[in-house]
Amino acid sequence: MKEISVEELKSKIDNNEDFQLIDVRETFEYEVSNLDGENIPLASVLLEKDKISRDKPVVVHCRSGKRSAQAIKLLENEGYDNLSNLVGGILAWKEDIDPDMDVY
Repeated sequence: MKEISVEELKSKIDNNEDFQLIDVRETFEYEVSNLDGENIPLASVLLEKDKISRDKPVVVHCRSGKRSAQAIKLLENEGYDNLSNLVGGILAWKEDIDPDMDVY
């Protein structure tokens, strides 16, 4: 499974790179704090897979990296090969990029 660090993700955002960001946390978690990605909870990932791009890089994240890794495994079984897991998830983002971010 491909991985991406929070620093690499911040660089992609800052450089306006063409990629999709998917947040697989639950809606109530997304409402507390998010990185402006599309919220598709893990339980819905296969039902809503048509919302996930196949022709540009996709970064998948959650709170710590575990649920996003599960989501990527499910999607790779559906033929996706353009997915990267955000190492450490939103907790790592708070730790290394935005210490003022609210997390639960």
